[in-house]
Amino acid sequence: MSTPTDSSRPFGYRLAVRLLRPLLVLLARREWSGTEHLPREGGWVVCPNHVSHLDPLVFAHFMVDQGLAPRFLGKREVFDVPLVGAVLRSADQIPVERESGRAGSAYHAAVAAVRADKCVAIYPEGTLTRDPDLWPMRGKTGAARVALETRCPVVPVAMWGPQEVLPPYAHRPRLRRRRTMRVRAGAPVALEDLYGAPVTTELLTEATRRIMDAVTAELEVLRGGTAPAERFDPRRAGVSVTGRPRPLRDAS
Repeated sequence: MSTPTDSSRPFGYRLAVRLLRPLLVLLARREWSGTEHLPREGGWVVCPNHVSHLDPLVFAHFMVDQGLAPRFLGKREVFDVPLVGAVLRSADQIPVERESGRAGSAYHAAVAAVRADKCVAIYPEGTLTRDPDLWPMRGKTGAARVALETRCPVVPVAMWGPQEVLPPYAHRPRLRRRRTMRVRAGAPVALEDLYGAPVTTELLTEATRRIMDAVTAELEVLRGGTAPAERFDPRRAGVSVTGRPRPLRDAS
């Protein structure tokens, strides 16, 4: 099995791993579990929850420790940041034009990556959770669309701990105490009975529900608690679906 630092990986990926992994090892303890559920061949989708802007680094650390190098779907704004954007593009990551008619290009890129036997990481919530207690909120259909199109495995992943270092939308990390980053992968989501059916709103909603249920179940194990019976829905609650949460009437 190749590692994310060998010559088969994009240069940007190898550079990021060499620079960031030692720092992450120094700053936080790790508790990885469920790694037996991560496929070792073929293309697949992995779906983590989202509680902190630190999540991508912690999740990537988890995957890299397993010798895996996922392609992330990330918001376009990050790709426009000098130097950071250059590294992301060199690492073969996939930009997403959120809440726009151009989001389809990311979908096609994700499908192509899966068909090229790559692992594609998709945050099914699309942004940091708006749930007041940081449970997974209502998911978007992107991961379900890719999975149903390619018939690939979808692995749910839960993370807990990044929010203690960098709370949602905070600008300064809390580094006084070394925290524990907990990441747990679950068994692939059962979607086989949906293959071949007409792709309707109802089908995508059901597939997305299964994905979010699986992610939530793994997070319940990490947190030792029970998620709310009804998943938080930003639109129903009247808050914006991207950016810092604010009342919809104030969103522009």
